Amino acid sequence: MKVLIVEDEVVSQKLLMGFMEAYDAMCHQANNGKKAIEAFQEALVTGDPYDLILLDIMMPEMDGQQALREIRRIEAQKGIGGADMVKIVMVTALSDAKNVMEALVKGSCEGYLTKPVYPQRLHEMLVHLGLVDEKP
Repeated sequence: MKVLIVEDEVVSQKLLMGFMEAYDAMCHQANNGKKAIEAFQEALVTGDPYDLILLDIMMPEMDGQQALREIRRIEAQKGIGGADMVKIVMVTALSDAKNVMEALVKGSCEGYLTKPVYPQRLHEMLVHLGLVDEKP
């Protein structure tokens, strides 16, 4: 599984990378939404797209909500839809209804994890998305 972790806090980045190592995931990092868009586009161009993007909301330059909408716009422009779309899970300290609804409804992300992220909750999300088997 190829994963892009988009997080501006180094500790959170390392924590998520550590969790994903348990799944032998190939992880790349970006520390803001703008760099995430660049990495996403490069992966498409090289024919090796991401399976999953773990996307923080509060970041400098371009926040996660903006990055989410831009990724979905790029996919639509390229005719990428349905099961071929990258799975995006928002990972954030923001759990208010406004941010959750904006990400899930307007941004069309597949999931929403509130910090602190626990390995079991991340595992449940990965199972739900069909990226890993039931067994931890």
